[in-house]
Amino acid sequence: MSDEISIEDYLQLQVDAIIKLKNSSQNIQKIVDSLLKAREVGGKIFIMGNGGSASTSTHFVADLLKTSITKNEKRFKAISLSDNIPVILAWSNDESFDRIFVEQLKNFLQKDDVVIGISGSGNSINVINAINFANDSEAVTISLTGMDGGELSKISKINVTVPSNDMLTIETMHLAICHLLTTIIRSKGQPLFSY
Repeated sequence: MSDEISIEDYLQLQVDAIIKLKNSSQNIQKIVDSLLKAREVGGKIFIMGNGGSASTSTHFVADLLKTSITKNEKRFKAISLSDNIPVILAWSNDESFDRIFVEQLKNFLQKDDVVIGISGSGNSINVINAINFANDSEAVTISLTGMDGGELSKISKINVTVPSNDMLTIETMHLAICHLLTTIIRSKGQPLFSY
């Protein structure tokens, strides 16, 4: 039996996941509120993930730092913990890959900052370690997960779990959520840049 999937079937998987995400509207709004509060008080937003989730982390930071700028509002202070390869390799080599995010947070994190962990399985130990540290530091913790949400969904203060077991669909929806957040933020003011 072939596992071949048609274009129509794949696109339908994405549509189904988007429709089911409507059930997460309340938590998505909580994420918007947390980001806007951080912007208002000058708090920092740290985002992290591995593999495809690392690229989503970088992409969302880029959107927060530029695309989300609105006239007469403060700018976001956002950092992707997945981007500094020398630091990641140093911690991985000298300590453990499980510590690559938490050790970076120790340099910067303050109470009421926002820490966002992205993990398709919800069980990435380096992300879990960072979220646990952020909780202990009284930061706002947010996670984007998939499948059954994993451990990350249980320990984060706000979680959105993509209702899918397909990793590519999960990663697509995570980026869609980040674009949704960016769009909502832009709609609350006068965007500095039009597209």
